[in-house]
This record gives sequence, C-alpha cells and structure tokens, in this order.
Amino acid sequence: MGDMSSSHDEARNVAPPSAAHAFWVYVGLVTALGFALLTWQLTFLHMPDLRMMGGALIMLAVMVVVGEIWPLMISGSADVTGVTTSTTFTFALLLHTGLPLALALQAIATVAAALVHRRAVWRTGFNVAQFSLSYGAADLALLACGRHATTSHMLDVSGHDMLPIAVGALVYFIVNNLFVSAALSLRNRSSVRREFFMEFGFQALSNSALLGMSPIVVVVIERGLALIPLLLFPLAAVYATAAMARDRDRESTHDALTGLPNRKLLMEHTENAVAQATGSGSHVALFLLDLDRFKEINDTLGHRVGDELLQLVGRRLTAVLRPGDVIARMGGDEFAMLVPDLEDPRAALDLAERVKLALVEPFRMDGMSHEIEGSIGIAIYPAHGSDFETLHQRADVAMYVAKERGTGAQMYSTDIDRHSTVRLGMVAELRSALENRDLELHYQPKADLRTGDVVGVEALLRWRHDERGLVPPDEFLPLAEQTGLMRVITKFVLDEALRQLSVWWRLGLKVHCAVNVSARDLYDRGFADLLKSSIEQYDVPPRALMIEVTESSLMADPSRAASTLLSLAGLGVGVSLDDFGTGYSSLVHLKRLPVSEVKIDRSFVMRMDVNEDDAAIVRSIIDLAAALGLRTVAEGVETRDAWDRLAVYGCDAAQGWYLAKAMPADVVTTWLQDIRHVGPTSRPEAAGIVTQPTPLGIVGKAGSRFA
Repeated sequence: MGDMSSSHDEARNVAPPSAAHAFWVYVGLVTALGFALLTWQLTFLHMPDLRMMGGALIMLAVMVVVGEIWPLMISGSADVTGVTTSTTFTFALLLHTGLPLALALQAIATVAAALVHRRAVWRTGFNVAQFSLSYGAADLALLACGRHATTSHMLDVSGHDMLPIAVGALVYFIVNNLFVSAALSLRNRSSVRREFFMEFGFQALSNSALLGMSPIVVVVIERGLALIPLLLFPLAAVYATAAMARDRDRESTHDALTGLPNRKLLMEHTENAVAQATGSGSHVALFLLDLDRFKEINDTLGHRVGDELLQLVGRRLTAVLRPGDVIARMGGDEFAMLVPDLEDPRAALDLAERVKLALVEPFRMDGMSHEIEGSIGIAIYPAHGSDFETLHQRADVAMYVAKERGTGAQMYSTDIDRHSTVRLGMVAELRSALENRDLELHYQPKADLRTGDVVGVEALLRWRHDERGLVPPDEFLPLAEQTGLMRVITKFVLDEALRQLSVWWRLGLKVHCAVNVSARDLYDRGFADLLKSSIEQYDVPPRALMIEVTESSLMADPSRAASTLLSLAGLGVGVSLDDFGTGYSSLVHLKRLPVSEVKIDRSFVMRMDVNEDDAAIVRSIIDLAAALGLRTVAEGVETRDAWDRLAVYGCDAAQGWYLAKAMPADVVTTWLQDIRHVGPTSRPEAAGIVTQPTPLGIVGKAGSRFA
C-alpha cells in the first residue's frame, strides 16, 4: 500500500459526495502536517554537504524518481499501481544521510509520478505529506534506538545496526499504511481495520523486501559506485521477471480481442465491490449487455468486421462509465459492467440509458455504417444477490426479458424470474389451468369505419382463477413466455380461435379473428407449421385469421421475425402490427416485411380529444400506412368524438368500448347475429370536424348502443 492509489488509480482522484466532509477534513489535516514537517526539514539541508556526495547523490535521486514513476507490477496482486521501488532508496537515504534529504527526494519523485500518471493535485499533496510523516516517524524510531544520521554526519551500517533499522522499517510500514487506510476508509465508508488488513500479507512481504534492501544500498554507496551494477542488474531482472509474470496473468484475466477484463477478473472485482459495499451500506450494480443483430453483421460481413465492431463497442462503453467502474467482455457479443458504490439503485437505470444512447450512433468501419442495439439486464447488491454468481444469473434473467419485450433495459425482479418461489407456484397453477381448461378466449368486435360493417374480432385470453377471478393476460403471459408453457398456450389459443371461427363461418358470420402471439412464438421456426396444421384441422380459410405481433417484438430481431412472417404470408394468413407508434419501427422494415395491417396504439387514440399532438400522430400513422398500402385499425375507441375523428382521418377500422367490450364466445356470437352493421346516427361536424359527411355510429336493432 505504497500510496493512496492501491486500486482503481483514476477512481482515487475523486471522493464520493457522501464522504466529502470527513474525507476532506482528514486529507487537509494530514497534508498540512506533512508539508509543515517537510518545510521544516528542508531548512536543514546544506548544499556543501550535498556536493560532497557527488555521483552517489545523483544515483540515489535517479533511482528514487524512476522507482516512483515506474512501479514494479506484481502478478496476482489487487494493487493495480504496483510496488514502488523508490521505498528502498528513500529509506537508504534516511539511514545514511538523515531525514531532510530523504524527504526532499521523495517529494520530488512523488510530484514527478503524479505528473506522469495525471493524478489530482489534492491527491499528490496528500501523498507527499503521507510519505513525509511516515519517514518522519521512522526517523524518530531510529533516533530512539540511538541512530541519527545527517548530511554532515553520514552513517554506515553494520551488524549492530540491524535492530534499529528493523524498528525504523516497521514503524514506517505501520504509519504509512495507517495514513492510507484511514483515507480509504473515509472514501469507501468502511472500517480502518478492514482497509489496513486488506492484502496485508502481500503488503508486509513486499515492504519487507524493499526495506530490507536499503542497508545493502548504503553499503554500495560507502564501498564505491563501481558496485552499483551488482545492485542494478538484480533489480532489472526482478522487473523483467515481474513483467513476464504480469503478462501471463493478464492473458488469463483479460479478453485477447478487446483487452477488457474477462469473467474471471470481473468476478474478483465483484467480490471486492460487494465486500466494500457490505461495510459502507452502499449498492453495487451488475449489468449484462447482449448486442442485438451482431450475429447478422458477423455472418454477412465476416469475422474481421465483427471483431472490429466488438472492439469499438468496448471503447464506446468504457467512455460511458465512471472511473472505478469495470467493463468486461463475457464472450461472444456479451459484455458486463460493474458499477460499485451506488447511493441509489435507481441510478443504475440512468446509466443503462446512457449505455443505450452510446450505441445509437452508427459504427463506421471500412467506409460503411453499422447500426447496432443492445439488451441490458441489471441486478443490484444487496437486493438481488450477495455474490457474483447470483447477481450474474439474475442480470441474465433481466437481460433476456429486456430482449423479449424489446425494452432495451430491464431491472431484475422476482416478477420476471421464472425461478422465484412465487413464480414457480404460478407456473404450477397455470399448468393446471391448461389441463382443466380454465383458460378461455373473449372476443372484442371491430367495425369498418367506412361501411359500418362489423368485420372481425380480436381474441383476448383470460384465466378464470378460483381465487382471483378473471385474470388478464398481462399478469400471466410474461411468466409463460419464460417457461415451456408458451407453446402450449399458443396452440390452445389458436385451436380455440379457429374452432370458434369455423362455427361462425358455418353460421354465415364471415368475420376474421385476430390472435396475438408472443416474441417467442415469432422466433419459433415451428410456429408456421403449427398454424398450418391447426387451420387444416378446423377447415377455416387462412384469410379468416389475422396474427397480431407487437411492434417491439418484431423490431427486437427483424431478421428472425421475417422468416416466420414470410411463412405466414405464404399460408395466406394476414399479419397485423400491434401497438404501432410505441416502438422503433423502421420504414424499411415495414416495407419489406409482409405486414398487412397496423393497429394504432390506444395511448394515442384515447387522448385525441384533449391533445392535438396525439391527434397529429394518429393522422400521420394513418397517412403513412395508406402510403405503404397497409390497413389501419384504431384501438381504445371509447367516445363518439374519437370514432368520428378516426372516420374523418381515413382510418379503416376501430375497436373499443364505444363499440363493445370483449365478450365470451357465446355472448359475442349472439352479438354478431344481432349487430351485422353499424349505421349513421349523427354527423362528424358535431365533433368539431369540418369535412364531407361520413357519420358512422353504433346501433343495434332497436337503435341502442352496445358497450
């Protein structure tokens, strides 16, 4: 623990706001005392004495500065700044020439190293003061043992001096480490004891070796400069050996392609961050990032482009993180980020947004631009786990949920984890519901806004639960998507919808039925075959079925989705893009994919009456769809004004409570038999819209509205 830069060198330049007051008071006090001692001791330096040292002084000065600037990097140590060999030569100066010259050269070396490594001014001042006070304490110990050297009365070393030297070295080691440990404890909000004994064995061993060589340096100085090679050659060999060991260690802890830490090193950093957070009460966030569409680029343009892209992503992510944060490559197109010392776990979501923004700008390689996105999962210590494996597993769960939902980033919670106790219980209940046919379909009608004809229905899944009543799909389908139940549920929904369609068509009710499918269904290569088999089983015209996919699931991986959608189009089944306007659809994708219909999200439709911006968005979507040859269906139509506006805007069809709520199969069958057409009841001018009269109301046989 040579100075305050024992780990994460850049992070040591910044003190956390929560610890600012106590930290700065401590740093200021130590700095003031240290500089007072340094200034006082410099008054005892005499130039004539220094000139008498000649080449020995120059040699020692060079070794102190070089040893401080280029530390010895030890393989396997958590001290990323290495061991400063200047300790050997500064302590030798203390033994041979006394405190003033030792402090002067150590101060010069510390400032030089700070300039080279760009350390903060306050930190440099603290290190100068820390060393001054530590060597001052060692000098007092030597004085107490009867040894006191000065530049005018230089001392040799002999066998009788070993005990005083050992005492002085021990005092230096303890005092120096205490100064640093106290600063780190305030910065990390941990105990001084914990910081002092962190890697104590390594610190004690390395300092013993460095300080133990100091008497040898004194002997070399006294015997003549001709013996210096006997000292420098072994030291150079130690540096070379340490460098080779460090390189081997780096190979085992870093990714060869990007140079980033690998899983092994990330695990070590996570364990250290968790241990530190345990003592300070702070939080640690572990992010997992999986690149979307990377495989497409890699397969199309080759591994060289893919490798270069991974390197660029690594650099861009590194620029987003704070000093002290860790980014690692986990393999393939997956990266991890460790963010320690979080005051508020919600700050992790802000960082996730910055990471997403960092990937928005296209990556330019070989004159081409490549767009890439990512899905991020986040797990927080201590809320989601207390060790690396648990945090990693839960961040992985969150990442795949983010990918499936197309949200970009997702914080872990038990609600999304299929392995949690509560969720496992729900899985068992859901499996039982499938066996007992407690799942049922309700159907919401939709009508053509131009002709007034009821043209179809949307099948909506419900779970009739013994205790919770009628459970909507958003409360159990996310769970099914993470288990093997989704395919079973999809087959159930398709079979029920097609069976009901066959009943309606035999009754002369030529309506189509829209069925929602999940992202997992969309990416299932066997989905089209499953659908074909069901259509043949119930002898329903393929055109009577419409498959609805959400915009987010489609855009999460358009290339995979395209294969399934093309197969559906080949069957003659229509494809509707649900919740349009809420995701990130590309016009190119809309044009290329076999989508026949877009559904305008209810969030825009329901606010048209009060928000002209939403009305403008609805008009724009309708115009865009018309230009691309797509039908438009508006969801969430709950008022007469909304119905009239949509008719004026040129929307093709609408559904919502103004027409009818979702109803069980038997009820909607009766409704369809009674309501075959919706006719005019008022003019659109009543809604404040000036246009040609195309009024369409909703009436039954007796002129009453159904809701």
